[in-house]
Amino acid sequence: MMCPPVVLFCFLLIMSEGFAVSNRPRRSVSFQDLNLKQFKESGFGSLSSLMIRDDIGQLVVGARGKVLTLSLDDITQKTSEANWTVSSADNALCQTKGKDTKECDNFIRTLHTMEDGKMLVCGTNAFNPECDYMTFTNGSISLEGSKHVGRGKVPYDPDQRFASLMSENTLYSAAYSNFLSTELVFQRHGLNPLKTEMIRSWFNEPTMISISLVEASKNSEDGEDDNVFLFFTETAVEERHDNIQVSRIARVCKSDLGGERTLQRKWTSFLKARLDCPFGGAGLSSLVQDAFLLQDPNNWRNSIFYATFTTNLESSGACSQSAVCAYKLSDISQVFSGRFLAEMDTGRWDTYRGEEPFPHPGSCINDELRAKGMMSSLDFSDKSLQFVKSHPLMEGVVTPIAGKPLLVRTGIRFSKIVVDQVTSLDGRQHQVLLIGTDSGWLQKAVRFDGEDGRVIEELQLFQTPQPVNFLQLSFRTGQLYSGANNIAVQVNVRDCSRYTSCDDCLLARDPYCGWDKFRAQCVSVVGALLGSMIQNLTDGDNQMCPVSKLKNKPAIVYLIPGLVQFLPCSPETNLPISWHFSESIILTGPRHTVLSQGLIIRPSNSDSGIYTCETVETVKGKVHRKTVVQYFVEVQDTNNLFRTLRVAVITLADLSCLLMLLMGSALVIRHLKAKKLNHIGCGNANNNNEMIIVRPFCHYDQTLDRHVEEGLVHCDQAREQSGETILVLPGCPVAKVAEEELGADNDNRCTLIETTG
Repeated sequence: MMCPPVVLFCFLLIMSEGFAVSNRPRRSVSFQDLNLKQFKESGFGSLSSLMIRDDIGQLVVGARGKVLTLSLDDITQKTSEANWTVSSADNALCQTKGKDTKECDNFIRTLHTMEDGKMLVCGTNAFNPECDYMTFTNGSISLEGSKHVGRGKVPYDPDQRFASLMSENTLYSAAYSNFLSTELVFQRHGLNPLKTEMIRSWFNEPTMISISLVEASKNSEDGEDDNVFLFFTETAVEERHDNIQVSRIARVCKSDLGGERTLQRKWTSFLKARLDCPFGGAGLSSLVQDAFLLQDPNNWRNSIFYATFTTNLESSGACSQSAVCAYKLSDISQVFSGRFLAEMDTGRWDTYRGEEPFPHPGSCINDELRAKGMMSSLDFSDKSLQFVKSHPLMEGVVTPIAGKPLLVRTGIRFSKIVVDQVTSLDGRQHQVLLIGTDSGWLQKAVRFDGEDGRVIEELQLFQTPQPVNFLQLSFRTGQLYSGANNIAVQVNVRDCSRYTSCDDCLLARDPYCGWDKFRAQCVSVVGALLGSMIQNLTDGDNQMCPVSKLKNKPAIVYLIPGLVQFLPCSPETNLPISWHFSESIILTGPRHTVLSQGLIIRPSNSDSGIYTCETVETVKGKVHRKTVVQYFVEVQDTNNLFRTLRVAVITLADLSCLLMLLMGSALVIRHLKAKKLNHIGCGNANNNNEMIIVRPFCHYDQTLDRHVEEGLVHCDQAREQSGETILVLPGCPVAKVAEEELGADNDNRCTLIETTG
């Protein structure tokens, strides 16, 4: 039978995941085993925005028709609520435009904090976006009621992707700005509003992902301007084939004021480039899903973007892959300082080889330009601005650090990403990648120098599979906050209690965790006393661990030759396991089948001995083995076993028959005594006192019935050997005999005799 091409392709992908991948997380923690906090209540649904306010200790949650605040320390505690619903007239008007009644509500899509502590809140408002300001005073939130138009700040459609950013009370947004979703605009709102041109070379059927601000002006020696970066996907205009989706990164200058005549109230610094994350094989396009900026406070050029990607399902079939790629700002800036692509008369896009105007099109103002009299974008020439308008696409491609992903996984679709920078006990900085998936799991991954990325553990955030749409980390509490349709969750990513031994704690190489020698526990290294803690992120050297004196005794198992048995082995981790017998590794063969959860054995007489199941973990070329379970297997001789069972059955039958004889004799004696004392007979109606021969009682065992052909003794055989009978007087109520056939086979039937008096 032929294997379906997609299935075969997925199999080959999984088998070839060697260049930047750990096939499975080291540990998987189900929802039931995860100590997390969750918020759910009646009437709370369609969670549509999430914002951390470390300054007031609140998690602000936007949903359908309301805004909630939850305690950052414990989100099960709701602190306040503000309702913002649509009127019946607005709902009816929305439905007349062809929208469903569920869509015609107010979904809170944007939450941003202003410099004075107020919050900007924007909702879809029944496909007529609106914004308001909200305050948090005396432990409660309230809307000011100063509503204003939200068109372009949030989309009309509650399910449409968009991006926004607040910086110094200025809102940047990338969203569709009309009801039909035909006009997508990346714009700056406020006193000096700017937006993109509505031409195909700037945006071509885009999907917005995220916006980030890079503070290049801090510690800058050249007086550089801050940059605003936009991540999105679109249909590539430069490809010869239609409908090829690609990932993009665009950049504008924060101090851009537009042009004097050309590009008035439009971006003069808008440039875009292809964003590459090579995985999934040739010909497969990778689409960016989220991006997180980890800023270097000393040099902005050393700042790094971490982005999640998935393969395009339309081009890769049903087999999905995901990856995380990292990009250095210096590499990105170099691409935007490079050459441009231009659309030829034939419709093809090729490298522009003509003369470029000065300054380099799309440049941000710096000290060099100021020295030449260019104080703002209003001073740029029309020639330079016209070039930017018609040449927004760079020739160069933004490639990841080291030219490959940090992490690749097959069969999983990454969504959101947050990166936490952790200081280990030796003072070094390590990045922990916290990645959400579309099935509701959180991947906690790390990458050390000279190694591929690996997933330390995965945590199931939601009981039912649903995408992780929000992911934010509080640097005050160290807690991670997430949400889905009708639930918000809080999880401690610094929890080290799942590492139950020193070996496990060190070999996991979790930057959050170290072994406390005094408490004999794996605990968070954040704020820990150095004298009592050990941690080794370089190679997980567990020789630092105290020697454990506790050793579990092997479990004793009796097996029968030729009878298939299963020896379970269930480690707490997903590490591969290895079985040993007599200091030899057991491989799958005629008598053994090695599974991920145990060993199937078809024993022979020579298979008695110690069987050991171990986890195997390789760190920096060194193999670490840890015993999970041991079995002392004793394979019993079949002939001796059957002889023993035969003797046992015969003895049991003899004892049973003797017992029944004694009981019958006692009944007869009792009957005679009663007759002598009361002078009353106990004969039946027919006065027929005859002797009844009854088969002796014997125990029926279904296991014996199964092994009758193997020499085990059954009831009839025991009866033939005993030859005992029981004397019962018929018709006497004090010795009433009930005879019942038990469910044995036709050749070996046993009779149960109940005696009642």
